[in-house]
This record gives sequence, structure tokens and C-alpha cells, in this order.
Amino acid sequence: MRTSDRRSLALGGGIAALLCIPPAISVAANASADVLLTTGRPALASSTLSVAWLASAAVDHSTGTRWASGVTAGTEWLRVDLGAAQDVTRVRLHWAAAYAKAYRVQLSDDGATWRDAYRTANGTGGVDDLRGLTASGRYLRVLATQRATPDGYSLRDVRAYGPGPAARVTESGRVVGAGVPAAAAGLTAKVKKETAFQLVSSAENSTLNWRGEYGYLEDLGDGRGYTGGIIGFCSGTSDMLAVVTDYTRRKLANPLARYLPALRAVDGTDSHEGLDPGFPAAWRAAARDPVFQRVQRDARDRMYFTPAVRLAGADGLRALGQFAYYDAAVMHGVSGLRTIREQAVRARRTPAQGGDEIAYLGAFLDARDAEMRREAAHSDTTRVDTAQRVFLRASNLDLVPPLTWQVYGDRYTIKS
Repeated sequence: MRTSDRRSLALGGGIAALLCIPPAISVAANASADVLLTTGRPALASSTLSVAWLASAAVDHSTGTRWASGVTAGTEWLRVDLGAAQDVTRVRLHWAAAYAKAYRVQLSDDGATWRDAYRTANGTGGVDDLRGLTASGRYLRVLATQRATPDGYSLRDVRAYGPGPAARVTESGRVVGAGVPAAAAGLTAKVKKETAFQLVSSAENSTLNWRGEYGYLEDLGDGRGYTGGIIGFCSGTSDMLAVVTDYTRRKLANPLARYLPALRAVDGTDSHEGLDPGFPAAWRAAARDPVFQRVQRDARDRMYFTPAVRLAGADGLRALGQFAYYDAAVMHGVSGLRTIREQAVRARRTPAQGGDEIAYLGAFLDARDAEMRREAAHSDTTRVDTAQRVFLRASNLDLVPPLTWQVYGDRYTIKS
């Protein structure tokens, strides 16, 4: 485990606190004479209970049909592509029996960075007629963050209104399938997993090319001895010993096998005794072996990625939260991740406990920052504050590209 890096809501409570008058609420008294923007537009949802309740049913403007999410205690969303950038002045939501107690109506230009047009923590279901909005974007999203019933979320109708562009797109959108769309996939999906590895590598290795780091090895002066490989396995924290042990089990004749006695002896210390001077060259030589590369990938997944993502999934977190857990495990170990989580849970409930995901993740990142500042080697918290918090402020809970962030002054972008 690498424990040191190689290099040292716009809206306030005004709208959300407005009086809710069941069965409908109204944000402003003025009526809108604008045109309907959502008829037949392509719709996408984070999950769908079955083929009977597709995302497209929420924009067919029939209250006899509806979208229903999977049965979940966590965050779910419904997104509508308006076809082009639109000004939105009114949104009318018709909830089914499974409604959101807390939700946001958001607009985005690219489907990655979202701006709140409206939010509430006091939803009452029925019809929410939100007027007098001043928002714009190509994509409209209803982000449900806290359920009111045990049955997930369900919308009979989503209607957005605005002046419309001069040449408005009117063609019907495609029907969205019942499976989980790529945009909503968790961190175990191939593309999202690759994104996670690139994000970690930007902080650990100052590059997005994590595959070029199999042969990396140096002593960072952090008390953990040698740090090496794609995730920063350390000679002083047992994981480097585990990697070389597994490599020797799979391939008895290898450049690192002769150093196993020395790795056992220095485990738990920062000593190089028995490793110098030949160990760094042997590590780099082994890094050219596909077997050793596979061993490193398997160890990363087994020790850090899989347990972190499973814990995040149990807490009801989407891809961003899963990544936040994984990045914490890389730096602090899985036991350290659990300690940080315990601090966060004292401040906010997880989505699985019925809490708001955005609020919980804010508390988790606060706890992570506090833990990092306890060690001089970790005191620079930019990998959290100018990366993960940037995605959280954008409500990009699914790590949808394009993603742009900074770590230690360097700027990175994942375009797709």
C-alpha cells in the first residue's frame, strides 16, 4: 500500500424552504406560457425495476405509464436529453406512490457537470409544479437522494417548459432498455474501473498511464521502506511481501524470489537490509514479465479495489462514492478506510441508512481530509479537494466524462 504520494450548493435554503402545499407545490405564482420541451425526448435512468417501467415512460406524457427505479435506499436519477441547450422556466413532476422525500432538479450542458435549479428535503409526493425557474442546459435530471417509501422512486410524468430555440428539435428519441445504462454503472464496470485507476495514478504517479508503473520503485522517506508498482506496494506494510510471494508461487524462477527472506525480515520497518543494492534492479526486471504484471493487478484488486467497492456498495454509494472509498483504501489501507467511514457516519447517515448521498459524501471527504492532515506525508489534500470535491460539487455521482481535475498543480482530463 502506498501511504505517501510520490510528489509532495450554489442554491441556499430559500427555494428549498418554500411552503409545500400537497398534493402540488409551486415555486412561484406566475404561470408559464412556454413550450413543452420534453415530449418524446430520449430518457435515461440510473436503474429500472423492469421492462414495464422504462425511463421513456416518464416523458410520454401519459399518467397511465411511469418510470420505476430499482428498489433502493440510495440515490437514483432520471435524465432527459432536450436535444439542444434550452432555457427552462418550469418543471412539473408527477410522482407515483414511491416518491422522493429529498430530490434535486438539475441542468447540465454535457451530462457530467450539473447545476441545481431546485432542491428540497421535504417532498410530499403527488404533483410538484416548479415555476419561475431560471436554468439552462441540454440535459435535465431529477436526482432523487432520499426515498419516502421502501419502494425506491417512481415518476409518472416529467414535463419541462421553456421558450425553446429558434429551430427546435422535434424527432422522437430512442427507447431506453431496462438494464443499467453505462452512464449509471458502478466502479466494477470496465470503463469506470479504468477511470478509477487513472484518477489514482494521477495522484500516485503524476500520470494517467498507470500501466507504465509496474517497474516503479523508490523509498519515499515515509517510514514504509520501498514503495513500488502500480498501486504503491510497500516493503514495510506487508503488501509488497504478499506480491513477491504470489509471484514466486506462480513462477518459481523469477528475479525477486531470492529477496523473499529479506522482505520477511524488513516487514513492518523502513529498513533496506538484505534488499540493497540489487532489489530495485530486480523489481524493474520482473516488471517486464506479464506474470508479474498480472500478480500486481490481482493484488491491487484483492487488497484494495474489491473490498473498498463492496463496502461502498453496501453503503448505497454510486461510482463517485465507490471511488472515494477506493482512493482512501489505497492511501490508508482498508482498515484506515473503515476508520474514516466511522467518522463520517457519526456526522451523516449513508444512503443505505436513509441519508442523502451528497451530504454523506461531503462528510466522508471531510473525515478523509482530517485523517490525511494527521500525517506530514499526507498533509497535502489536493487529491481530495481539487478532484473528488470537484466532482461532488458538480453532482457527478456516476463519474460521467468529461472529467477535469487537478492534483498537486497538474491538470488532468478524461474526455470519454
